[in-house]
Amino acid sequence: MSDSLVIIPTYNEKENVAKIIHAVFSLDKEFDILIVDDGSPDGTADIVKELMTRFPKRLFIRERTGKLGLGTAYILGFRYALEHRYEYIFEMDADFSHNPKDLLRLYEACIQPDVDMTVGSRYIKGGKLENWPFSRVFISFGASIYTRMITWMPVKDPTAGFVCYSRKVLEKLDLEKIRFVGYAFQIEMKFATRSLGFKIKEVPITFTDRVEGVSKMSGSIVKEAVMGVIKMKWQSFFNSYTK
Repeated sequence: MSDSLVIIPTYNEKENVAKIIHAVFSLDKEFDILIVDDGSPDGTADIVKELMTRFPKRLFIRERTGKLGLGTAYILGFRYALEHRYEYIFEMDADFSHNPKDLLRLYEACIQPDVDMTVGSRYIKGGKLENWPFSRVFISFGASIYTRMITWMPVKDPTAGFVCYSRKVLEKLDLEKIRFVGYAFQIEMKFATRSLGFKIKEVPITFTDRVEGVSKMSGSIVKEAVMGVIKMKWQSFFNSYTK
């Protein structure tokens, strides 16, 4: 068993899911994978279950009955990781927006003694965006500036979804207190991690827009992030994220 688990939420990712699994398993370091599938009608889960016969001790799946949100998918994965005693837990997209090779860089940074969480960052020196329309760049970069102004987090890419947690972060954090399920989930997890005194380190990555499949971004997800950041900051004055 590996010391590292990569959690990959999926919904209608039949074009990508087998490719991303093979790409992770081809890395020099051994990573296990947990797919959390939200009832994909395109057969994503069936593809994963077929591959599980080839990788019975490295590939796992949890199926849900419908689209229940990115945040709840990751929280399910976090609980699985804690139950199965993984030391390093990763969030990663299924669509190759995140380069699987960068898992190694996030891991190497996170195992350092003064680091508790690593973030694949688009907005630090060396980070890049590829194949993004200007409208998405504007929304993403604007959201990062807005979030940093409200929360005072010293994280240049607070909305990033390519993340590695050390086990101690998720053990101390009360996952029941994480309120957001969409775009704002990534912001809240970083905010909660920092509020508990853990050290976050950003690692530059190149983020590439998906080639196959359909983006899950929506107006309601963006609205949750805009309004949610203010509410999250206000409530932090009265409540702690610790268990």
